[in-house]
Amino acid sequence: MLSFFRAIPGAAAQGMIWGIMAIGVYLTYKILDVADLTVDGSFATGGATLVVCVASGMNIYLAMIIAFIAGCIAGFVTGVLHTQFGIPAILAGILTQLALYSINLRILQGKANQPISAKKYPVLVTLGDVNKSLVVGVLFIVVIIALLYWFFGTELGQSLRATGSNQQMSRANGINTNTNKILGIVISNGIVALSGALLAQFQGFADVNMGRGAIVIGLAAVIIGEVVFSKIFKNFALKLVSAVIGGVLYYVVITFVLRLGLNANDLKLLTALVVAIFLAVPYWKGKIKFRKSVKEVK
Repeated sequence: MLSFFRAIPGAAAQGMIWGIMAIGVYLTYKILDVADLTVDGSFATGGATLVVCVASGMNIYLAMIIAFIAGCIAGFVTGVLHTQFGIPAILAGILTQLALYSINLRILQGKANQPISAKKYPVLVTLGDVNKSLVVGVLFIVVIIALLYWFFGTELGQSLRATGSNQQMSRANGINTNTNKILGIVISNGIVALSGALLAQFQGFADVNMGRGAIVIGLAAVIIGEVVFSKIFKNFALKLVSAVIGGVLYYVVITFVLRLGLNANDLKLLTALVVAIFLAVPYWKGKIKFRKSVKEVK
């Protein structure tokens, strides 16, 4: 048990990084009401881009910006496939994700993974300095949420939220829903790629498969945060915070379960079960409330 408590700071730091990714998932899943599977590819794209740029001598902050732009480009492709080619969002995301595997391999110069040592390069976060990683993680989260809170308060941001709420009504009010969908998916995947760039620094390498299952982890963070804090966090910014806290809780729980002796190969199964349970909670709550209201009427 002592080893678990010692591991909590590292799990929290990693949970924050995945929490940033969960913010990107929140934008498409909750705001746009779009099932976007691009994130499994764009997450790795961000990590691969960051590592290659830094290894070539580029400034770490500039490399982060380029990683963000790379994710935005991936999201743009998905958005165009969905809106301009009539491909369902979930299939458009799968197609882009599939293409990104080959692209990520090219970015990594044909190698499955590339290292980025904290001793050799000036990384922002690293497992070797958890305290610094926690501070940097909090700063990134605060800045991202503040920018999103400002953006979704603008006319463009409000129209994007309206698109996700009711497309027909939005079109009737002269809103270009296709453009808004593309913009939302672009921003989402840019944030996801930024998270991938941070994780590559934290773990010390970028891997072509590092984004596999990212969408499930992102959904787990969003759903855990929503179920736990839905009655407390009503504000949009606080809802984004709940997604980040969901990511931290997820990794703390995973760390605890691993310390109990769970086989690491079963993590995907555990994640799927967690997501399924938390997805079912709102549904069963609704059914229980309905049954109570029926009994009261009788």
